[in-house]
Amino acid sequence: MMEQQQTLKLQNKVVKEAVEWILWIGGAVLIALILRTYVFSLVIVPTGSMLNTIQLNDKLFVYRLGYVLHIEDVKRGDIVVFKYPDDKKTLYVKRVIGLPGDTIEIKDGVLYINGKVYKENYLKEPMVGSFGPYKVPPGHYFMMGDNRNDSHDSRFWEHKYVPRDDIIGKVVFRVWPLSRAGVVK
Repeated sequence: MMEQQQTLKLQNKVVKEAVEWILWIGGAVLIALILRTYVFSLVIVPTGSMLNTIQLNDKLFVYRLGYVLHIEDVKRGDIVVFKYPDDKKTLYVKRVIGLPGDTIEIKDGVLYINGKVYKENYLKEPMVGSFGPYKVPPGHYFMMGDNRNDSHDSRFWEHKYVPRDDIIGKVVFRVWPLSRAGVVK
């Protein structure tokens, strides 16, 4: 009888400890999912469209909360992750060039925003060609890669503008490779 009680106590203790572990692990997974969905995510860049700012296979920390809750405005020059307008299942990383209401035009490799030359110090090389003009509709953005001569961006898409709700977050930090880890601008 005494042995049965001890066995029962031991079984209850094991079950109680197992339940506690399951609750802790389940809580940790839930918190991780909430953080990944609403606060941050990690992306790997598979193309060279953002060279030299972002290299092939860089792993980037993307801050989502500010954009998800609309507490932070999307600004010209931000590097963002968004749903590609021609295939919403694909994510792209580009720089915001045109804001709602802007007119974007490229003449002989020079970028004009609302009729004024826009200087950019992050381009891989001087841009080639003429494009536009493009009038950015309300609630939308015009995106371009920093490697302008080798970037599949708003200039070439069927749906040229990215809706605000399709912007996932802002790239803020390179986490890999460690030799280049740091703030991305």
